[in-house]
Amino acid sequence: MAQIAFILLCHKDPAAIIQQARRLTRAGDRMAIHFDASAARGDYERITSALRDNPRVTFARQRVRCGWGEWSLVQATLNAVRAAVDAFPEATHFYMLSGDCMAIKPAEYVHDYLDREDSDFIESFDFFKSDWIKTGIKEERLIYRHLFNERNQKRLFYASMRLQQRLGLAREVPSDIQMMIGSQWWCLRRRTIEWLLDFIDKRRDVLRFFRTTWIPDETFFQTLVRHLVPAEQIRSRTLTFLLFSDYGIPVQFYNDHYDMLVGQDFLFARKISPQADALKKRLGELYVSTGTEIPISGEGAKLYTFVTERGRIGQRFAPRFWEKEASLGRARELMIVACKKWHVAKRLLDQLSFHSNVPTAEYLFDEESTVLPDLGGIEATLEKRTRHRRALTRMLFDYYESDRLVICMDPANIDLLRDFYADRSQTRLLEIECDFTDQYLVGHARRVGLAGERTSQDTIERLLPTIRNDVIFESDRLRDEQFPNHFRMRQAAPPEENAPALAEFFTLPEDRALEIARTDLLFKD
Repeated sequence: MAQIAFILLCHKDPAAIIQQARRLTRAGDRMAIHFDASAARGDYERITSALRDNPRVTFARQRVRCGWGEWSLVQATLNAVRAAVDAFPEATHFYMLSGDCMAIKPAEYVHDYLDREDSDFIESFDFFKSDWIKTGIKEERLIYRHLFNERNQKRLFYASMRLQQRLGLAREVPSDIQMMIGSQWWCLRRRTIEWLLDFIDKRRDVLRFFRTTWIPDETFFQTLVRHLVPAEQIRSRTLTFLLFSDYGIPVQFYNDHYDMLVGQDFLFARKISPQADALKKRLGELYVSTGTEIPISGEGAKLYTFVTERGRIGQRFAPRFWEKEASLGRARELMIVACKKWHVAKRLLDQLSFHSNVPTAEYLFDEESTVLPDLGGIEATLEKRTRHRRALTRMLFDYYESDRLVICMDPANIDLLRDFYADRSQTRLLEIECDFTDQYLVGHARRVGLAGERTSQDTIERLLPTIRNDVIFESDRLRDEQFPNHFRMRQAAPPEENAPALAEFFTLPEDRALEIARTDLLFKD
């Protein structure tokens, strides 16, 4: 069975470190601790004193003063790894943790997971070809020697780099290794760790190179593991669940995140808030539990993005020049049916097709599977359709040889509506206001990936008000736009009230509009 030696890098909160060490070793695993040499000596002594009698805990023999982005973080990790290799010959896996991490699965689940996968888990993407680095310097991390810390010695950091640029001191990456990059939170097999330690003992040139790179904890292990281990034995992912805000700051988890965290397809999570005592207690009890069924829903990242973006819905910048100048045609009439319940709008279009010869297209900007004629490839993907929406719609007018066209659109697509209303053509909008049961909203959340089949009821209940408010917000936003020729149907209204809006929107006789409004099961879910 898998035997884990946790590699714990920490610099604060000795009480939490002691508790974490006891919790993880209670389930039979081991731990090697490196406590930052910059931290208070009294804190370090408190940790060593409390854990001295625990045979499953060891400490790095040499402590390092650590700085973010510096080689010191890698050196601290190597010191702890060497201590673990020597102290725990029975360890099969070495798992990198920080003091802010906690297990989100039971120990028996973790061990079984590692037993089933004879692999190393470490993010490993091509440094130069991937877009893993979103902002800041990229190749400059490697080709220049970094002796100063960008965070607290910013002027010296950039002055040194500019000097090297002027003097032509750019250096080559070691020719026999491919530079990789990824998260510093990894889980490696013992054999891989031994190969890595042997490699750096022999290849001092590689070690010297990485010592002066910037943020080497994102490149050192990622590069060497890929160099030493066959690709088929590497899973380019981390087993630690973590999220980042738009500003690159790690998201913290609190007491009410328990169900969401446990449902993710990861073994640990970072960062647990220091104040989340109830969450720590529940996760600690979960780790030592046995026979616990773990439902995996996996919606965490998408759910976080969805909730974060509420209230921050922006507009695209300016329309591209070819879109701005492209018009559907002044004589043409585009009729848009906006409805959150897609099946209701589709039924309405079916009835319109039966009662008239106006061509229709369903959710062409929302649903990849929407049936469209062959238009030369512009209709192939949602991305292409949206990017070239005016050109696509103009081609549909031409294909059907008609000056009238009805399409369906999700009310969330406010930018598309604005764009079509800005065109010289005549645009009409029929908004269908539907009633939404909790059951329907749960189904909607699952269809769009905000929840899974196994998402807990507590998470769903917390999510429902946000989704309901989102639907209301979309309808209010349509009204706030004050689009001309904006008509409304309501599920709660009788057919006699809906018929005039239908008649005016579609330019139909009122008796035919009333017949459509009376369609059986039009609003049924």
